[in-house]
Amino acid sequence: MSTAIRRLSGAFVLSAAALTSLSAAAAGPVVDTMARIKESKSITLGVREASRPFSFVNEQKQGQGYSVDLCLQAVDEIKKELKLPELKVNYVVVSGADRIPKLQKGEIDLECGSTTNTKARQEQVDFSYTIFVAGMRVLIPNGAKVDSIKDLDGMTIALAKGTTSEKLFTQLNSSGEAKMQLVQYPNNTDAFKALREGKARAFAQDDALLLGLASKDKALDSLSLGQMAFSVEPYGIMMRKGDAKLAAAVDRALSRVYGSGEIEQLYNKWFQTSALSIPMNRLTRDGFKRPNREAGVAMLLGYSI
Repeated sequence: MSTAIRRLSGAFVLSAAALTSLSAAAAGPVVDTMARIKESKSITLGVREASRPFSFVNEQKQGQGYSVDLCLQAVDEIKKELKLPELKVNYVVVSGADRIPKLQKGEIDLECGSTTNTKARQEQVDFSYTIFVAGMRVLIPNGAKVDSIKDLDGMTIALAKGTTSEKLFTQLNSSGEAKMQLVQYPNNTDAFKALREGKARAFAQDDALLLGLASKDKALDSLSLGQMAFSVEPYGIMMRKGDAKLAAAVDRALSRVYGSGEIEQLYNKWFQTSALSIPMNRLTRDGFKRPNREAGVAMLLGYSI
């Protein structure tokens, strides 16, 4: 883990009382997805097309990945609680830009991707316990250097729309800390392609996602991560705001997986493979030992991501 992430970890802790207060203040209309699931005997999971190893689709358009596996653990808990002999799982592909609108419109019930829990998003949706903690970095060609914000001066940076990296780098650019040429792309795949084709000098995104893309493209020998970590990005499963019964079921499932130690095998399945190796960092491990829903924080910008 980088020094920057370690520095941020101190600011990453909120008291239980503060979290309770925030949750109560943000309470909105009552939503009961569990009742609809019981009636329809089906649940719809929102998955990403190419957010390896967290969430992606196979040739049958079914969701796969670390986050999807955790959502399926939640599905088992829901099935058990509702005493349903069968519970059909449907998959809908979502993007960074439309994942929250699709959730709010009822097109999906759970978003099983790589979504950072932020203060801004908490105004719109609810999050499960943290399932992974990433750090935002840039993917750059070998030989390039990004050890500080000033190293970004003059760089063309590829960004995926609707992501915390788009928001953070837009704010950094406006602050005058560095002057960059920012280019937005519809998704991670297109932003990564722009980097590979030389249309961008760097691609800013969460480190685990960048390594997942590079490993799939067999590009880890020519691309590497910049040293600077710009933020702490805690991922959670998203649900509609106020969907208390569903949220409780999801968190029960996660607590069971964390407490039983099953999370170790699940983590290794996706992050310790022949193509990809991402050791479990301290913040992720702490989240398994002490489940929480704490929001992400960024260098210079605090909680404004």
